Amino acid sequence: MSSRRDFLLTSSAVTLSACLPVLRPRGADVDVVIRGGTVFDGSLTATGIEADVALHAGRVAAIGRRLAERGRLEVDAKGLAVSPGFIDVHSHGDNTLFADSNAESMIRQGVTTVVVGQDGSSRGPRTASDEDSDRDSLRAFFDAIDQLPAAINVASMVGLGTVRGAVMGNENRPATPAELEKMVALVERALVDGACGASSGLEYTPGAFAPLSELIELSKPLARRRLPYSTHMRNEDDALLESIDESIAVARGARCPLQIAHLKTQGPRNWSKLDTVFARVVAARAEGIDAAFDRYPYLAYQTGLSNVFPVWARDGKPEDFLQRIDAPETAGRIRAYAEEKAALLGGWHNVQIASVSAPADKSAEGLRLDDVAKARGLPPYETAVALLKANRASVGMVGFAMSEENLERILTHPHAMVCSDGGSLATSGPARNGHPHPRGAGSFARVLSRYVRERKVLTLGAAIHKMSALSAARLHLSGRGVLKVGAAGDVAVFDPATVADTATYENPFQYAVGVKAVFVNGAMALLDGERGARTGRAVRVS
Repeated sequence: MSSRRDFLLTSSAVTLSACLPVLRPRGADVDVVIRGGTVFDGSLTATGIEADVALHAGRVAAIGRRLAERGRLEVDAKGLAVSPGFIDVHSHGDNTLFADSNAESMIRQGVTTVVVGQDGSSRGPRTASDEDSDRDSLRAFFDAIDQLPAAINVASMVGLGTVRGAVMGNENRPATPAELEKMVALVERALVDGACGASSGLEYTPGAFAPLSELIELSKPLARRRLPYSTHMRNEDDALLESIDESIAVARGARCPLQIAHLKTQGPRNWSKLDTVFARVVAARAEGIDAAFDRYPYLAYQTGLSNVFPVWARDGKPEDFLQRIDAPETAGRIRAYAEEKAALLGGWHNVQIASVSAPADKSAEGLRLDDVAKARGLPPYETAVALLKANRASVGMVGFAMSEENLERILTHPHAMVCSDGGSLATSGPARNGHPHPRGAGSFARVLSRYVRERKVLTLGAAIHKMSALSAARLHLSGRGVLKVGAAGDVAVFDPATVADTATYENPFQYAVGVKAVFVNGAMALLDGERGARTGRAVRVS
C-alpha cells in the first residue's frame, strides 16, 4: 500500500524560492500558520512544494519554508496536502443553508465556496414588479448570506427559469416582445447585483418552455462580462447530441462562454455517444466558443420523479399535471412516455425514492420504486402516480443510468471541472432530510480517493486544479481557488492517503474523512473534527 509520503513525493518539488512576497513583516504575529505541508497552489502545472502557509486578516499573508511568522493558531501539516479550498461549481448547497448555516457536509470535504442558482433556478429575481424587486432580488439573497453568516462562501448564477417564471409564470408559450424585454432587464440587474453567470434548466418547467431564440437573448448580457451560460440541457439521453447542439447554438448566438452542467450520457444505449459529444465541444472551441463542462463522480443522478413524465404534461400548476395523468385524452400518451423513460434507465428498479412530504409515504424514502410497488401490491407505474398524487407532484428520485468508463473520461477531460450538484447535508438537525444522493456529502473526497489514489487517472495536482483554480477562473471568482500571497484565505488541509467519501446510496448521511483542517476567509472552520467560526460570505462578481 502506498503511504501518505509516497502520494506527496510523487508530485513534490525539491526546492522553494527562498524569498516570497509577504503581507506582514517577517516574524510578526499572524492569525494562522499551517506548518510543513505539501502546498499545491491550484494551478494546472503545479507540483506540491513543502512549505508553510500564513493567513492573516482573511488572506494568504506568506508562503515559504520555515516561515518566521508566529501564528496565533499553528497547524501541523507534515505529511498532509495543503490546497486552495475547493469550489463546488454546480451546487444546491443553499437549499438548507438558512436552516443550518454550518454546511457540515461541504466543510468536512474541504469545500469553501459553493456556486448556486443552478438548473435555471435562483433565489432571485422572484418578481418582475418594481414594488418588490429589491426584496426579491439576488442582491437581497447575497445580503442575507452575509447576515447569517454562513460557514461557506456563496456565489450565485441567475436562473433563467426563475426569470421566466417571474415574468410569465409556468405557461408553455413564447414570450411577447414586451415580456422578453422585461426578462433581459432582470438578467442585467442580476449581473449588476453580482451573479457569476446565467443557468438554464431545460428539463424543468418553466425553463423547458423557452425556445432557442429566448435563451440567446437572455444570455447576451453575459457576453461583455465573459461569464458563462450554464445549462442543464433539454435532454441527456436519446436527444443528447441535439441538446449539445442547442447549447452551443445559445453560446454562439449570445457570444458568451458555455458551461454544460453535469455532463452525462444517460442510459446504456446512449453511452457510445460520448466521443461525438467531445468532438462537438472541441469543434465549438475551434470556432471560438469557450465551451467547458462539469461533472460529479457518481453513476446516478438526482431529480424529481415528475421528470420521468413528458414536459408538455407539466404545463401549469401541479394540479394540472396530475389531472392530465388521468384524463382520457392524455393518460395513454403520458403512461407510454413514462414507461419508456423507465426502460431507458433499465427498469423501475433503477429509480430510488429520495424525498416525499406526505407522512404516509415516508417509509418509501431510500427504497427502489419497484420494491415500493411490490410492498403496495401495485404495478410500478401506478405506484409512481400514487406517490406524485399524494405529494402534490413533488417527489425526489435518484436514477441509476450511467457508465463508469464514461464518468472517468469526463472527469479527466482537460475542460472538465468537478461539482457535486448536491445539497449541504448534516447527520442531524434540519439539514438531514429525506434520503438524498450521497454526492452532497462525498463528491470532492471521492475524486481524491477513487480517481486519484485508487484508479490513478488524475494526479493530485490535476484534481486540485479541477476543484479550485479552474472553476474560480471560469466564474471570475477573483482571489479564490488559488494559494498565493494576497488571495483569499480559503484553505483545505487533507491526507491524500486516507481522504475518502463514506456516504452511500443506502446511507447518504455520512461525512467524508481524511480532511484535517479547513479555513474560510482566513478563519478556522474545521480542525481535527471540531468546527470553528462561520466566516463565509456572499461572493459577488463585478
